[in-house]
Amino acid sequence: MAKIPPPQGAQAALRAVRLLKIFTIERSEMSLGELSRAANLNKTTAHRLLRALQSEGLIDRNSATSSYRLGAGLMALGVQALASSDLRRRIRPILRILAKETGETATLEVPVEDSMLILDEVAGTHVVGSAGNVGTRWPIHATSTGKAWLAFDESGGVDRLNEYLQPLTSSTLTDKEKLQQQLDEIRNRGYAVTVDEVEDGYTAVATIIRGVLGDIQGALSIGGPSQRLQPSRCAELGTTLRRTAQTLNLGI
Repeated sequence: MAKIPPPQGAQAALRAVRLLKIFTIERSEMSLGELSRAANLNKTTAHRLLRALQSEGLIDRNSATSSYRLGAGLMALGVQALASSDLRRRIRPILRILAKETGETATLEVPVEDSMLILDEVAGTHVVGSAGNVGTRWPIHATSTGKAWLAFDESGGVDRLNEYLQPLTSSTLTDKEKLQQQLDEIRNRGYAVTVDEVEDGYTAVATIIRGVLGDIQGALSIGGPSQRLQPSRCAELGTTLRRTAQTLNLGI
């Protein structure tokens, strides 16, 4: 496909990025009208930007439905970004140790807007459902890593969350007042636990890791089947994660 000259200037670039960020796991394919409304753009401008993104492989158009979805070019950029992550390189050996010692899946996650991105993952003995996969994003309020991050984030992250918190399962905590109470408990305990909040049958334990200056760098989690990760086991994993994080905090 011939490349389409995009609108000029920084404003056009910002608008194009805004269009890309509208897509989510739940809204993976959208029409021109839906995208233009979500981005607060007129259809002519949105169409021109989408054509430019399509010419670069960042957007695909479904010819059968005339709707748009993220393109393979973004996947390639994402892989390059993951591969170049210094944090990922440093934490990878730790994830291997955690997965081997606990038999559960260990992940490294970082916040991206109102979600947590799985930056790296090492599978344990058992893999449950789809609550993993590098590059996957989950709502920050529903994940153990997200709750750990919100609990220790001093920039008021929880206050920036939408009033409506999306439920992923019947167990997802969606009341902001109750979420704040839970975050207070997490701060006192030092780690977060979520049971069936992201996916039925999946439990995860998480804590944050800090840099040498005390800034939060990311969050570590250990997850597995809920029937195996009972409260006593979660407490053991929480202690393991806190000890690991304290060691990492000395060297990141």
